[in-house]
Amino acid sequence: METTILEIKNLTKKFVIHNPGLEIESCKNVNLSLEQGSFLGIVGRSGAGKSTILKCINRSYVPGEGEILYQSRAFGRISLVTATEREILFLRRHEIGYVSQFLNIMPRTTSKEHVMNALTDSGDDPETAAKEMLAYFCLPESLWNIYPSTLSGGERLRLNLAHAMVKKPRLLMLDEPTASLDDATKILVRDMLVKLKATGTSMIGIFHDIAFMEGVCDAVYEV
Repeated sequence: METTILEIKNLTKKFVIHNPGLEIESCKNVNLSLEQGSFLGIVGRSGAGKSTILKCINRSYVPGEGEILYQSRAFGRISLVTATEREILFLRRHEIGYVSQFLNIMPRTTSKEHVMNALTDSGDDPETAAKEMLAYFCLPESLWNIYPSTLSGGERLRLNLAHAMVKKPRLLMLDEPTASLDDATKILVRDMLVKLKATGTSMIGIFHDIAFMEGVCDAVYEV
């Protein structure tokens, strides 16, 4: 029997530009569901609100209308719209992973430390797991102990992927995770997603080339 891990009902998000007083609608009446252990791909024209949907799930944005319900291991069925900040922080640390095209990292944290920090409470050996994941995504060992501000765009994206995937999240969101990667690394990403899916990770992602995800993507939602 399938279990719905994520359900979005009538999600709408607007942004207000106070000068000159414009209201811009990013996404409207989004309705979708994600089953446990499955992969949902989101497609749509540029500016349709694809990234906004993921940011609302991650609570980087607070929706204007609608509901986002997540089946948490720790909290049971929880609204990601009304959950407390403490609950959201817990979920991001222990259950939900998010890969964006941009790197958000604590200052004075090396690349290896950034990946290790994702495993602080996991019970695994953080350093060993971090080294294995960094090596998997072909980030040269010479870059492991330096600050990510010196990395190229593609190297930062590979670091983002390593950080999100090393903890094997219950729910993984991916916002164009292969946008600036070479073909060989794109295949590594797809293979890792297959492995995570096989262990029960549920995924929702935006891909420029959805055909590339053939064999991984179970359904497609068009914005």
